Amino acid sequence: MSEHDHKHSHDHSELGEMDLRVRALESVLTQKGYIDPVALDRLIDTYQTRIGPHNGARVVARAWVDPAFRARLLRDASAAIASLGYAGRQGEHMQAVANTPGRHNLVVCTLCSCYPWPVLGLPPTWYKSAPYRSRAVRDPRGVLADFGVVLPEYTEIRVWDSTAELRYLVLPERPAGTESMDEEALASLITRDSMIGTGLALKPAP
Repeated sequence: MSEHDHKHSHDHSELGEMDLRVRALESVLTQKGYIDPVALDRLIDTYQTRIGPHNGARVVARAWVDPAFRARLLRDASAAIASLGYAGRQGEHMQAVANTPGRHNLVVCTLCSCYPWPVLGLPPTWYKSAPYRSRAVRDPRGVLADFGVVLPEYTEIRVWDSTAELRYLVLPERPAGTESMDEEALASLITRDSMIGTGLALKPAP
């Protein structure tokens, strides 16, 4: 290892307080033999690069451009998602629900924080919070407004309660003006929140 590499690997000047605490805890647990740093690095890499909302975005983008895949996704989401290589724990049983001009879907887990990890990664903090879990059922329109989503009064809001047995993926509406965009470009418009229902797909740049 060069002097530059050695200095870089131990330079914590740009790390925040929480990062420093995590690294210190990791060091102590490694020294005591409680964790395997190689296994930990592999787990972190999995959730940073292999599992996350980018997987769900690819599923939605495929449904936007491929009517046959869309039909399969709505009929048997688990199989359709697995056909793209996204499967695993917390995503064994999936159901896709499609937004339409007259209906908007919102996902919540009222008991804990059941969430489709293979396509959306780890759940955000707010998804696990008691206020979201209770208000999403009682006042879904108000919750959406808090997220900046204001829907017409005629739009029905359907709330889906995710469980350990069944998890949901919202298929947001495809934005206007995207007819010439390919699948990869479309995926960049699909956010995590739009696949939970607390957001909408992004509009394409002018």
